[in-house]
Amino acid sequence: MSAALNRKRMMRLRVGGVFVLMSVLALPISAQGACSLTSTSVAFGTYDIFSPSPLDTLGQIIFRCANNDHSVSISLDKGGASTFNPRLMFNGSSTLNYNLYLDAARTMIWGDGTGGTRNFFIPNPQPNNTDISVPIYGRVPAGQGASVGNYNNTLTVTINF
Repeated sequence: MSAALNRKRMMRLRVGGVFVLMSVLALPISAQGACSLTSTSVAFGTYDIFSPSPLDTLGQIIFRCANNDHSVSISLDKGGASTFNPRLMFNGSSTLNYNLYLDAARTMIWGDGTGGTRNFFIPNPQPNNTDISVPIYGRVPAGQGASVGNYNNTLTVTINF
């Protein structure tokens, strides 16, 4: 893919123990091709510090690309953490470890392709100009001694096409 045809859009993804908010940042792009991003919430609900099981959830990113053929990759940033594993949700100075995955088994950390992570990639998604849903598998590991309160974090989602 030539540099002239490589386009990028980003949005912010808010991850939380109780709620998730999302907004899309529209960046200027040429008429050669366009992709858009939207999503559903990634909300973990209530975390039980005494549960021996992790707290799992599911969200989704939805993208749509115009009628031009191209490959698509979607990456997530660290959300302000120093590493991808673990990502951190915050409640003041208290933290709660979590992560987002590409697979239902929660073995492939969704990141930017560095530090042992992978990004979502699909060559020439078809049909063009149709919404394509990509699941986000979330997990808060068990056994964390967290303070009571609402925890959240904000990630940047980037689509390259």
